[in-house]
Amino acid sequence: MPANGTGFVLWLTGLSGAGKSTLSELIAADLRERDVPVELLDGDEMREFLTKGLGFSREDRDTNVMRIGYVAKLLAQHGVVSIVAAISPYRDTRDRVRAMANRFVEVHVDCALEHVEARDVKGLYAKARRGEIEQFTGISDPYEPPESPEVRVDSGVQSVDESLAAIMGWLEAEQLVPSRSTA
Repeated sequence: MPANGTGFVLWLTGLSGAGKSTLSELIAADLRERDVPVELLDGDEMREFLTKGLGFSREDRDTNVMRIGYVAKLLAQHGVVSIVAAISPYRDTRDRVRAMANRFVEVHVDCALEHVEARDVKGLYAKARRGEIEQFTGISDPYEPPESPEVRVDSGVQSVDESLAAIMGWLEAEQLVPSRSTA
């Protein structure tokens, strides 16, 4: 169980390629080792199974984020740490999800555009720059970074291990998860 006995929503937001999925998988594995009930809701998987058919207009993106947020909230209400890894580009939509969840922890996985473009194995940024992908976050559609996230990591500067340690350290300090020494 989480340290305080209740679930919460851990929401990782950032540009495509910033490292949200990588970090969320590592966080989930770490929490499972501590016997904390956890569920990972990855934005790409959610688009495939929960929100298939939605496009990338502002309205569709908002609907996508709100649906994922609703599922995350339900899981958290039942004592599960609900980890969401989704670009979720619009600040006001993330704030709406925060308002519906009992406990919401926002993690900004920050990374400079040049870093995410350089590590883009799928070539999505290059396609977006050539105009082959419309409404691509960070290129032809805005990304509004959180103004006051609970945790901010910079995957362009920090290693994955450093980012993971920062997130887990914050969760332990807030007593949301048991510390390694007591797990």
